[in-house]
Amino acid sequence: MRIIGGYFKGKKILEPKDKETRPLKDLTKESIFNILSHSNKLTVNIENSKVLDLFSGVGSFGLECLSRGAIHVTFVENYDGVLPILKKNLSNLKLDKKYEIIEQNLMTNFNFKMIKNKFDIIFLDPPYKEKDINAMVDNIFNLKILAKNGVIIIHRHKKENDEFSQNFQILEKKRYGISKIFFGTFN
Repeated sequence: MRIIGGYFKGKKILEPKDKETRPLKDLTKESIFNILSHSNKLTVNIENSKVLDLFSGVGSFGLECLSRGAIHVTFVENYDGVLPILKKNLSNLKLDKKYEIIEQNLMTNFNFKMIKNKFDIIFLDPPYKEKDINAMVDNIFNLKILAKNGVIIIHRHKKENDEFSQNFQILEKKRYGISKIFFGTFN
């Protein structure tokens, strides 16, 4: 696994040693960033953006954003099997002022009210087995933490039949291998 574009292009990303974490594949990540950069349906710019990376794992998505010029990334992760790897990956880039890590479980005790920023890009990559991601999308909507022209990117297994709340407007939907990616915003 590596950073595929920007200032840190080619830099290796440390991977988890166990099978509990599903790192974002390079091909899927490349497809996401191609859509962010070239879609006429999205108006977000990675450069100078603020990014919220939910279920960060080893940080692949957020690291890619930092490499491509994001001004700040907030990583949210709580799994002990990947937190040291996430911290090491960030430490290797020497970007201390450009990120923060929130070590909390998003599904049980996470309080979205503690987030004070508005984000241009919110990446939501829960475990495939997680069925109730609508509550998270609704929290993001209700607390208004998505910036005006921001985008939410949701990574799911291609066999999942997720239904999203009426507030979430899907702008683009793509399939890659075993994944499907939703790009959306709020009505």
